[in-house]
Amino acid sequence: MYDGACPLCRTEIGVYQSLKPLEPVKWLDVSALQAGISPEQRALYMARFHVRQKDGQLLSGAAAFVALWLAMPGWRWLGRLGRLPGVTPLLELMYRGFLRIRPYMQRLVK
Repeated sequence: MYDGACPLCRTEIGVYQSLKPLEPVKWLDVSALQAGISPEQRALYMARFHVRQKDGQLLSGAAAFVALWLAMPGWRWLGRLGRLPGVTPLLELMYRGFLRIRPYMQRLVK
C-alpha cells in the first residue's frame, strides 16, 4: 500500500513495479478513491508504507520495505540484510527521519 499522491513514493514504487517480482505483489494506491478503504484507513496508510503479507499480517515502515525487498529481484540482498538482528530497527529510525522531511522533499519534486 503506497501513497500515489506523493511524487517521491510514486517514483520509488514505479521502480519496483518495473520489476518482475519473485512472488506475486498486488499494488494498492491508497490515495485513489477507488482503493475502497475508509478515510481513517486512508490517513493511516498514507502516513507510512504498508505491506499486507500472505498470512494477513500488516507490516509498516522499515519492516514493510524489508518484506517488499525480499520479493523483488535485485533487492533481495537488501531484504536479507534488513532481517539481520538490529538492522530493521536501524532502518526504521532512518525511515522515520525520512518521514519528517518528506513533505519538504515533495514540494521540491512537484
